[in-house]
Amino acid sequence: MEYVDHAQVKKRMSARILLNYISQIIFFLSALFGLAVLFILIYRVLSDGLGWINWGFLTGKLSTQPERAGIMGAILGTLWLMAVVAPVTMFLGIGTAIYLELYAKKGRLLNFLQTNISNLAGVPSIVYGILGLTIFVRALDLGNVVLAGGLTMSLLILPIVIVASQEAIRSVPQQLLEASYGMGATKWQTIKNIVLPAALPGILTGAILSLSRAIGETAPLVVIGIPALLIPFPGSIFDKFTVLPMQIYYWTLDSSLVDEYANLAAATIIVLLVVLFLLNATAIIIRNKFQKRY
Repeated sequence: MEYVDHAQVKKRMSARILLNYISQIIFFLSALFGLAVLFILIYRVLSDGLGWINWGFLTGKLSTQPERAGIMGAILGTLWLMAVVAPVTMFLGIGTAIYLELYAKKGRLLNFLQTNISNLAGVPSIVYGILGLTIFVRALDLGNVVLAGGLTMSLLILPIVIVASQEAIRSVPQQLLEASYGMGATKWQTIKNIVLPAALPGILTGAILSLSRAIGETAPLVVIGIPALLIPFPGSIFDKFTVLPMQIYYWTLDSSLVDEYANLAAATIIVLLVVLFLLNATAIIIRNKFQKRY
Protein backbone atom coordinates (compact mmCIF):
# COMPACT_ATOMS: atom_id res chain seq x y z
CA MET A 1 0.00 0.00 0.00
CA GLU A 2 1.43 3.34 -1.09
CA TYR A 3 2.08 5.85 1.65
CA VAL A 4 0.43 9.27 1.20
CA ASP A 5 2.09 12.26 2.80
CA HIS A 6 -0.97 14.29 3.79
CA ALA A 7 1.16 17.23 4.92
CA GLN A 8 2.79 17.44 1.48
CA VAL A 9 -0.58 17.19 -0.27
CA LYS A 10 -2.02 19.91 1.93
CA LYS A 11 0.99 22.10 1.22
CA ARG A 12 0.55 21.70 -2.55
CA MET A 13 -3.16 22.50 -2.32
CA SER A 14 -2.40 25.63 -0.30
CA ALA A 15 0.13 26.72 -2.94
CA ARG A 16 -2.40 26.17 -5.73
CA ILE A 17 -5.08 28.10 -3.86
CA LEU A 18 -2.63 30.96 -3.28
CA LEU A 19 -1.60 30.95 -6.95
CA ASN A 20 -5.26 30.97 -8.00
CA TYR A 21 -5.97 33.90 -5.69
CA ILE A 22 -2.99 35.88 -6.98
CA SER A 23 -4.04 35.17 -10.58
CA GLN A 24 -7.54 36.44 -9.89
CA ILE A 25 -6.14 39.66 -8.42
CA ILE A 26 -3.82 40.19 -11.41
CA PHE A 27 -6.61 39.60 -13.93
CA PHE A 28 -8.99 41.87 -12.00
CA LEU A 29 -6.42 44.67 -11.88
CA SER A 30 -5.73 44.23 -15.60
CA ALA A 31 -9.43 44.54 -16.43
CA LEU A 32 -9.76 47.49 -14.06
CA PHE A 33 -6.82 49.26 -15.70
CA GLY A 34 -8.33 48.77 -19.16
CA LEU A 35 -11.72 50.08 -18.00
CA ALA A 36 -10.08 53.06 -16.31
CA VAL A 37 -8.21 54.02 -19.48
CA LEU A 38 -11.42 53.62 -21.52
CA PHE A 39 -13.37 55.76 -19.05
CA ILE A 40 -10.73 58.50 -19.12
CA LEU A 41 -10.68 58.45 -22.94
CA ILE A 42 -14.47 58.63 -23.23
CA TYR A 43 -14.65 61.39 -20.60
CA ARG A 44 -11.97 63.43 -22.38
CA VAL A 45 -13.63 63.04 -25.77
CA LEU A 46 -17.09 63.93 -24.45
CA SER A 47 -15.89 66.90 -22.41
CA ASP A 48 -13.91 68.35 -25.33
CA GLY A 49 -16.31 67.56 -28.16
CA LEU A 50 -19.94 67.73 -27.01
CA GLY A 51 -20.00 71.52 -26.93
CA TRP A 52 -18.92 71.69 -30.58
CA ILE A 53 -21.61 69.41 -31.98
CA ASN A 54 -24.46 71.38 -33.54
CA TRP A 55 -26.47 71.36 -36.74
CA GLY A 56 -23.97 73.57 -38.55
CA PHE A 57 -21.11 71.24 -37.62
CA LEU A 58 -23.00 68.16 -38.84
CA THR A 59 -24.22 69.66 -42.12
CA GLY A 60 -21.48 72.13 -43.00
CA LYS A 61 -18.49 71.82 -45.30
CA LEU A 62 -14.91 71.55 -44.17
CA SER A 63 -13.21 74.87 -43.55
CA THR A 64 -9.83 76.19 -42.50
CA GLN A 65 -11.62 78.26 -39.86
CA PRO A 66 -12.41 75.99 -36.85
CA GLU A 67 -15.59 77.85 -35.85
CA ARG A 68 -17.06 77.35 -39.36
CA ALA A 69 -15.85 73.79 -40.01
CA GLY A 70 -18.37 71.02 -40.76
CA ILE A 71 -18.12 67.30 -41.41
CA MET A 72 -21.01 66.51 -43.75
CA GLY A 73 -18.55 65.66 -46.53
CA ALA A 74 -16.66 63.27 -44.25
CA ILE A 75 -19.92 61.62 -43.12
CA LEU A 76 -21.07 61.13 -46.71
CA GLY A 77 -17.62 59.85 -47.67
CA THR A 78 -17.72 57.29 -44.84
CA LEU A 79 -21.18 56.07 -45.88
CA TRP A 80 -20.15 55.87 -49.56
CA LEU A 81 -17.06 53.91 -48.54
CA MET A 82 -19.15 51.41 -46.56
CA ALA A 83 -21.54 51.14 -49.51
CA VAL A 84 -18.62 49.77 -51.55
CA VAL A 85 -16.90 47.75 -48.81
CA ALA A 86 -19.95 45.87 -47.48
CA PRO A 87 -21.26 44.22 -50.70
CA VAL A 88 -17.81 43.52 -52.16
CA THR A 89 -16.53 41.96 -48.95
CA MET A 90 -19.68 39.95 -48.26
CA PHE A 91 -19.92 38.57 -51.80
CA LEU A 92 -16.25 37.65 -52.16
CA GLY A 93 -15.80 36.56 -48.55
CA ILE A 94 -18.84 34.27 -48.34
CA GLY A 95 -18.24 32.91 -51.84
CA THR A 96 -14.62 32.06 -51.02
CA ALA A 97 -15.62 30.41 -47.74
CA ILE A 98 -18.26 28.27 -49.48
CA TYR A 99 -15.77 27.14 -52.10
CA LEU A 100 -13.04 26.30 -49.60
CA GLU A 101 -15.36 24.41 -47.26
CA LEU A 102 -17.75 22.65 -49.62
CA TYR A 103 -16.17 22.45 -53.07
CA ALA A 104 -12.36 22.46 -52.81
CA LYS A 105 -10.65 19.09 -52.58
CA LYS A 106 -8.74 18.34 -49.41
CA GLY A 107 -4.99 18.39 -49.90
CA ARG A 108 -1.82 20.42 -49.70
CA LEU A 109 -3.13 23.21 -51.93
CA LEU A 110 -6.16 23.74 -49.69
CA ASN A 111 -4.00 23.71 -46.56
CA PHE A 112 -1.68 26.22 -48.21
CA LEU A 113 -4.59 28.53 -49.03
CA GLN A 114 -6.08 28.21 -45.55
CA THR A 115 -2.78 29.04 -43.88
CA ASN A 116 -2.16 32.09 -46.04
CA ILE A 117 -5.69 33.44 -45.61
CA SER A 118 -5.29 33.19 -41.84
CA ASN A 119 -1.90 34.94 -42.06
CA LEU A 120 -3.35 37.74 -44.19
CA ALA A 121 -5.70 38.65 -41.35
CA GLY A 122 -2.66 39.77 -39.33
CA VAL A 123 -0.90 41.80 -42.02
CA PRO A 124 -0.52 45.51 -41.07
CA SER A 125 -3.14 47.71 -42.68
CA ILE A 126 -0.59 50.01 -44.30
CA VAL A 127 0.55 47.07 -46.48
CA TYR A 128 -2.96 46.88 -47.93
CA GLY A 129 -2.75 50.62 -48.55
CA ILE A 130 0.39 50.11 -50.63
CA LEU A 131 -1.36 47.27 -52.50
CA GLY A 132 -4.39 49.45 -53.18
CA LEU A 133 -2.17 52.30 -54.35
CA THR A 134 -0.36 49.98 -56.77
CA ILE A 135 -3.40 48.17 -58.19
CA PHE A 136 -6.44 50.41 -57.98
CA VAL A 137 -5.00 53.93 -57.99
CA ARG A 138 -2.12 53.48 -60.47
CA ALA A 139 -2.53 50.25 -62.46
CA LEU A 140 -6.31 50.62 -62.99
CA ASP A 141 -6.00 54.44 -63.00
CA LEU A 142 -9.00 54.95 -60.72
CA GLY A 143 -7.40 57.73 -58.72
CA ASN A 144 -8.15 58.45 -55.08
CA VAL A 145 -11.93 58.06 -55.44
CA VAL A 146 -14.51 56.19 -53.36
CA LEU A 147 -14.26 53.03 -55.48
CA ALA A 148 -10.48 52.76 -55.05
CA GLY A 149 -10.74 53.36 -51.31
CA GLY A 150 -13.58 50.87 -50.94
CA LEU A 151 -11.75 48.13 -52.83
CA THR A 152 -8.60 48.76 -50.77
CA MET A 153 -10.53 48.48 -47.50
CA SER A 154 -12.26 45.35 -48.83
CA LEU A 155 -8.85 43.71 -49.27
CA LEU A 156 -8.05 44.64 -45.68
CA ILE A 157 -11.05 42.94 -44.08
CA LEU A 158 -11.63 40.15 -46.61
CA PRO A 159 -9.51 37.56 -44.73
CA ILE A 160 -11.50 38.22 -41.53
CA VAL A 161 -14.81 37.63 -43.30
CA ILE A 162 -13.51 34.47 -45.01
CA VAL A 163 -12.26 32.93 -41.76
CA ALA A 164 -15.44 33.85 -39.84
CA SER A 165 -17.65 32.49 -42.64
CA GLN A 166 -15.69 29.24 -42.75
CA GLU A 167 -16.13 28.74 -39.01
CA ALA A 168 -19.86 29.46 -39.32
CA ILE A 169 -20.23 26.93 -42.16
CA ARG A 170 -18.32 24.28 -40.20
CA SER A 171 -20.68 24.75 -37.27
CA VAL A 172 -23.67 23.59 -39.36
CA PRO A 173 -24.50 20.01 -38.26
CA GLN A 174 -23.45 17.44 -40.84
CA GLN A 175 -26.74 15.58 -40.31
CA LEU A 176 -28.64 18.47 -41.91
CA LEU A 177 -26.55 18.21 -45.07
CA GLU A 178 -26.92 14.44 -45.22
CA ALA A 179 -30.69 14.71 -44.73
CA SER A 180 -30.90 17.25 -47.56
CA TYR A 181 -28.89 15.03 -49.89
CA GLY A 182 -31.01 12.04 -48.85
CA MET A 183 -34.16 13.86 -49.94
CA GLY A 184 -32.71 14.38 -53.43
CA ALA A 185 -31.50 17.98 -53.15
CA THR A 186 -28.50 19.05 -55.20
CA LYS A 187 -25.38 20.48 -53.61
CA TRP A 188 -26.30 24.06 -54.48
CA GLN A 189 -29.85 23.60 -53.21
CA THR A 190 -28.42 22.28 -49.93
CA ILE A 191 -26.07 25.25 -49.65
CA LYS A 192 -28.79 27.78 -50.48
CA ASN A 193 -31.58 26.32 -48.33
CA ILE A 194 -29.69 24.65 -45.46
CA VAL A 195 -26.08 25.79 -45.04
CA LEU A 196 -26.38 29.53 -45.63
CA PRO A 197 -29.50 30.11 -43.49
CA ALA A 198 -28.02 28.11 -40.60
CA ALA A 199 -24.60 29.77 -40.87
CA LEU A 200 -25.87 33.31 -41.49
CA PRO A 201 -25.78 34.51 -37.84
CA GLY A 202 -22.12 33.55 -37.54
CA ILE A 203 -21.32 35.06 -40.92
CA LEU A 204 -22.98 38.34 -39.98
CA THR A 205 -21.07 38.41 -36.69
CA GLY A 206 -17.78 38.25 -38.61
CA ALA A 207 -19.03 40.88 -41.04
CA ILE A 208 -19.96 43.24 -38.19
CA LEU A 209 -16.49 42.95 -36.67
CA SER A 210 -14.76 43.44 -40.01
CA LEU A 211 -16.84 46.46 -41.01
CA SER A 212 -16.21 47.98 -37.59
CA ARG A 213 -12.50 47.72 -38.31
CA ALA A 214 -12.86 49.16 -41.80
CA ILE A 215 -14.83 52.19 -40.70
CA GLY A 216 -12.08 53.25 -38.29
CA GLU A 217 -9.01 52.58 -40.43
CA THR A 218 -6.85 55.47 -41.55
CA ALA A 219 -3.46 54.15 -42.71
CA PRO A 220 -4.60 52.59 -46.05
CA LEU A 221 -6.46 55.76 -47.00
CA VAL A 222 -3.46 57.93 -46.17
CA VAL A 223 -1.29 55.79 -48.46
CA ILE A 224 -3.64 56.00 -51.45
CA GLY A 225 -3.78 59.79 -51.07
CA ILE A 226 -7.25 60.57 -49.71
CA PRO A 227 -7.38 64.34 -49.10
CA ALA A 228 -8.08 65.75 -45.64
CA LEU A 229 -9.67 69.03 -46.76
CA LEU A 230 -12.31 68.44 -49.42
CA ILE A 231 -14.98 71.05 -50.02
CA PRO A 232 -17.37 69.29 -52.52
CA PHE A 233 -19.62 66.52 -51.22
CA PRO A 234 -19.13 63.09 -52.84
CA GLY A 235 -22.13 62.03 -54.93
CA SER A 236 -21.00 58.72 -56.43
CA ILE A 237 -18.33 56.05 -56.12
CA PHE A 238 -16.23 57.85 -58.74
CA ASP A 239 -15.92 61.10 -56.76
CA LYS A 240 -13.05 62.11 -54.52
CA PHE A 241 -13.87 61.85 -50.84
CA THR A 242 -12.63 62.05 -47.29
CA VAL A 243 -13.78 60.06 -44.25
CA LEU A 244 -14.24 60.69 -40.54
CA PRO A 245 -11.04 58.90 -39.39
CA MET A 246 -8.96 60.92 -41.86
CA GLN A 247 -10.47 64.15 -40.59
CA ILE A 248 -9.81 63.16 -36.99
CA TYR A 249 -6.20 62.34 -37.86
CA TYR A 250 -5.44 65.66 -39.55
CA TRP A 251 -7.32 67.78 -37.02
CA THR A 252 -5.32 66.07 -34.27
CA LEU A 253 -2.12 67.02 -36.07
CA ASP A 254 -3.33 70.61 -36.51
CA SER A 255 -4.26 70.87 -32.81
CA SER A 256 -0.61 71.60 -32.04
CA LEU A 257 -1.03 74.87 -33.96
CA VAL A 258 -4.62 75.80 -33.12
CA ASP A 259 -6.23 74.49 -29.92
CA GLU A 260 -9.74 74.50 -31.39
CA TYR A 261 -8.81 71.69 -33.77
CA ALA A 262 -8.54 69.33 -30.77
CA ASN A 263 -12.18 70.09 -29.97
CA LEU A 264 -13.17 69.48 -33.59
CA ALA A 265 -11.34 66.13 -33.52
CA ALA A 266 -13.13 65.13 -30.31
CA ALA A 267 -16.52 66.11 -31.77
CA THR A 268 -15.77 64.09 -34.91
CA ILE A 269 -14.83 61.07 -32.78
CA ILE A 270 -18.26 61.25 -31.14
CA VAL A 271 -19.97 61.37 -34.54
CA LEU A 272 -17.86 58.44 -35.77
CA LEU A 273 -18.82 56.38 -32.72
CA VAL A 274 -22.51 57.16 -33.29
CA VAL A 275 -22.26 56.14 -36.97
CA LEU A 276 -20.42 52.97 -35.96
CA PHE A 277 -23.02 52.09 -33.33
CA LEU A 278 -25.89 52.68 -35.77
CA LEU A 279 -24.34 50.45 -38.45
CA ASN A 280 -23.54 47.75 -35.90
CA ALA A 281 -27.01 47.94 -34.39
CA THR A 282 -28.58 47.48 -37.83
CA ALA A 283 -26.36 44.47 -38.53
CA ILE A 284 -27.08 42.96 -35.10
CA ILE A 285 -30.84 43.32 -35.61
CA ILE A 286 -30.59 41.55 -38.97
CA ARG A 287 -28.41 38.82 -37.43
CA ASN A 288 -30.79 38.24 -34.52
CA LYS A 289 -33.74 38.09 -36.90
CA PHE A 290 -32.16 35.25 -38.88
CA GLN A 291 -30.91 33.57 -35.70
CA LYS A 292 -34.44 33.33 -34.31
CA ARG A 293 -35.83 32.13 -37.62
CA TYR A 294 -33.33 29.31 -38.11
